[in-house]
Amino acid sequence: MTWRVPLVDLDSLHRPIRDEILEAIARCLDRQSFILGEEVANFEEAAAAYCEVPFALGMSSGTDALLASLMAYGVGRGDEVVTSAFSFFATAGVISRLGATPVFADIEEESFNIDPARIEERLTARSRVLLPVHLYGQCAEMGPILALAGERGLAVLEDAAQAIGARDPEGRRAGSMGSIGAFSFYPSKNLGALGDAGMVVTREEGLFETLKRLRTHGASRDYLHQTVGGNFRMDAIQGAALAVKMRYLDEWTRARRERARSYDALFAESGLSDEVRAPKAPNDHVYHQYVIRARRRDALRAHLTEQGIGTSIYYPVPLHLQPCFRDLGYVRGDFPVAETAAEETLALPMFPALREEQQSLVVSTIAAFYRG
Repeated sequence: MTWRVPLVDLDSLHRPIRDEILEAIARCLDRQSFILGEEVANFEEAAAAYCEVPFALGMSSGTDALLASLMAYGVGRGDEVVTSAFSFFATAGVISRLGATPVFADIEEESFNIDPARIEERLTARSRVLLPVHLYGQCAEMGPILALAGERGLAVLEDAAQAIGARDPEGRRAGSMGSIGAFSFYPSKNLGALGDAGMVVTREEGLFETLKRLRTHGASRDYLHQTVGGNFRMDAIQGAALAVKMRYLDEWTRARRERARSYDALFAESGLSDEVRAPKAPNDHVYHQYVIRARRRDALRAHLTEQGIGTSIYYPVPLHLQPCFRDLGYVRGDFPVAETAAEETLALPMFPALREEQQSLVVSTIAAFYRG
């Protein structure tokens, strides 16, 4: 299908910097170094500075970044990790993979992030880690989360997969507030690799050294394994490409924010307030997604698809209602805000090169659906 307005347009990002990316890949070929190495180290140095932390480690994926982080905390069977009921599956899946139990909490109505007021009631003597998610590009409310963690002696792992460059109201970068921050560089992310890649960041040298070992099967040097880790290493080609793209990240973020403001204005003028609720987001949102709440969401999405406008639903089934977590005993109604979000949210086209006339078409097509 040829989209009149695609959900995302990666070609518009890559084409202007194609030669720079190819040159970076050629360096990897010339060096014949394809796993970690100088290209990844250079990216890690730039990424640490960008995230305003002393340590960053390139990882094989955002999922592996979360998994390695929980391993660094020693999370295992019998432990509990409190996290959002509304996120990508990896947030909870990595907890279960270690034999621990994901404990879900409901979300805030406006931000879609975990509601700090709902966390304490979910804690037990087995709680080990709080895992807030900075969903869609907006930081969770970290102040009360960090305070609660300090009071209860819990670790805080930030799932910042969708939020590189975002700041909280106190000006702190996403990923820099907990003891570890985990990022994804899946190709469609604001900073996307040419395949799977991820990153962990931390302020704590001890955690950095532990994560560094875990990344290479728990080895402190070749063939000497202090613990059992995994193969979580970043490919050199991904590090090289990400280092190029990072130079443009702030420019792309500014463009995303401009596109969000354009959507905001178009919806304000549309008279659709009874049918569509546009996001109310702070200035530090990086808009990995522009997500609306829509009445008759599924019918609206079908209409937009017919008109050649790309959309997606992030996420149609909240985590506590996933079949694989049935044994945890959750039922519909346990987390009503997350459940309503799953039924109403719709992600609209959002990428730096999105044009205003394309956005006007998106909003006018939505208006036509409700007025038809």
